[in-house]
Amino acid sequence: AQGTNKMTYNDDWVMTWLGIGSQIDGLGHLGIDHRYYNGVHISDFWVADGLTKFGIDKLPPIVTRGVLLDIAGYRGQKMLEVGTAINRKDIEGAMKTQRVEIGKGDVVILNTGWQALATSDPVRFMSGQPGLGVEGAKFLATKDVVAVGADTWGVEVQPSEDSDLVFPVHQELLAKNGIYILE
Repeated sequence: AQGTNKMTYNDDWVMTWLGIGSQIDGLGHLGIDHRYYNGVHISDFWVADGLTKFGIDKLPPIVTRGVLLDIAGYRGQKMLEVGTAINRKDIEGAMKTQRVEIGKGDVVILNTGWQALATSDPVRFMSGQPGLGVEGAKFLATKDVVAVGADTWGVEVQPSEDSDLVFPVHQELLAKNGIYILE
């Protein structure tokens, strides 16, 4: 387990050319001290050739409303800086500015402007990122969203708001609340 938050994880293994850079993190991707969604221990669903539950292959189709929140625009910027945490104040502010509400079952996508660096400055793009903070993740969980995504490589702020914690937003969304992450 890594960090004081005891982050543990499984990752997908694919032998193919994807041709794209997006993915969805399933509920078996990241846990807390070997416990995943609903407190299920890794020993109850991990086998050498995959996950018997919580794998991305178990994800049902997501057909729902999407809410794009322009966080960079709300802050008056084209692109947020690395390490900028998006929390409740930003989410509520962007919702008010855009005159949108987040409802149960929605998918929320956060625009940080960071994606512009993917081809123009890939080293900077991968050096860290602006992204969702723990308090923002907890707020979105109260809205009963089904998935959260962003125009970054890992959705949550990097470096982390607390240097002792490793991917705490992933833990909050996946393990604690069963909310998928779109990366």
